[in-house]
Amino acid sequence: MGKYFGTDGFRGEANIDLTADHAYKVGRFLGWYYNEKRRHAAQEGRSVKEGPARIVIGKDTRRSSYMFEYALVAGLVASGADAYLLHVTTTPSVAYIARVDDFDCGIMISASHNPYYDNGIKLINDQGEKMDEETISLVEAYLDGELEAFGQKWSELPFALKDKIGCTVDYVSGRNRYIGYLISLGIYSFRGVKVGLDCANGASWSIAKSVFDALGADTYVINAQPNGLNINLDAGSTHIEQLQKFVVEKGLDVGFAYDGDADRCLCVDEKGNVVTGDHILYIYGRYMKERGKLITNTVVTTVMSNFGLYKALDELGIEYAKTKVGDKYVYEYMQQHGSRIGGEQSGHIIFTKYASTGDGILTSLKVMEVMLARKKPLSELAAPVTIYPQVLKNVRVADKAAAQNDPDVQAKVAEVADALGDTGRILVRESGTEPVLRVMVEAADEETCQKYVDAVLDVIRAKGHVVA
Repeated sequence: MGKYFGTDGFRGEANIDLTADHAYKVGRFLGWYYNEKRRHAAQEGRSVKEGPARIVIGKDTRRSSYMFEYALVAGLVASGADAYLLHVTTTPSVAYIARVDDFDCGIMISASHNPYYDNGIKLINDQGEKMDEETISLVEAYLDGELEAFGQKWSELPFALKDKIGCTVDYVSGRNRYIGYLISLGIYSFRGVKVGLDCANGASWSIAKSVFDALGADTYVINAQPNGLNINLDAGSTHIEQLQKFVVEKGLDVGFAYDGDADRCLCVDEKGNVVTGDHILYIYGRYMKERGKLITNTVVTTVMSNFGLYKALDELGIEYAKTKVGDKYVYEYMQQHGSRIGGEQSGHIIFTKYASTGDGILTSLKVMEVMLARKKPLSELAAPVTIYPQVLKNVRVADKAAAQNDPDVQAKVAEVADALGDTGRILVRESGTEPVLRVMVEAADEETCQKYVDAVLDVIRAKGHVVA
């Protein structure tokens, strides 16, 4: 991770951590960079796309998203790129359109599941994937006035002049094409199925219902009245209690909850129980294996997936990989090893046959597919996964690496792991953004989890690693 961009973009409180000036400069760089790449390619005799660089932009429903959109567009066109606006849309739609419509890159303005006063800039390459670290490092170098690219240093970037100045294109047709793509993936009619959707007052509000309606579902929607300030507010996948109550009260067959930019999805079964990303990985992984579609026989998870998922996969003879936390790392592993399904317990689920990123609406369609194909309610499909109690505690330390690698800390962790055996697990990891060590234990009951987490924390404190 860099100075500004983390695993999921440049994110922070609007006009404090992330400002309109930042957005303008990101636009200035990207517009210049992709045009300059074309110029150099042409000089070297390589094939080049005709015309100026083309960059597609989407945004979620936060009030500040408009400010960042206009700032990005100003920077892009000032550098000679054409900016195509999808307007309010989801992160996966930007990834899809960037790939299929041959854009140089895509930009999504969103802070995902964060509150409305935060925002973010996510960069997506021309394959619909998260931007490569090399390009991100160049963006950051420009933000800091230290850019060196194409064999020279740039104290400032040249402006486009006269007919080389870029233009802005209304591209709502791209969003509509993405909706059509999702509808095309529905291989079963949803007729007669009562479905609840919680759109988190976010980017899915104008998309999800259209898809489910087109496939014939009886669709019931909550939290689809964004006002710029209510995105994720007691709504969506991070506050799923409202959907649980809604499904039970309305007698629905299933409910799906998205986050602010709809790249994740959690479910509620017909009884009102939460079905996590780990359950979804099990349900669809099993469905793929039963049909001979689980290439490499592997489900890709992160280290934070629940122990219960692994036990359930073991019983099916399905292998699993564990990556660092972050859908970015899940996708990288999947690309390297040819895996077809992976994700996080938070609901970032990636189906590489259909998408290059987590897609909440796509995930809900795939869960519906299994329900209809197997003619079983979601509660029955999820039942084999027993979610183990999990206790996670954070402790601020002076030096994360020193605390984690302390021989006495490691000895205690090993002692706990031995005591748990195959009835649970312990995980100690460093935060990627804070001076914090995270200690997590899963076991058969919460009392055991608390006991072992506290045992490790006691050693960390005793060795003087903790700071106030």
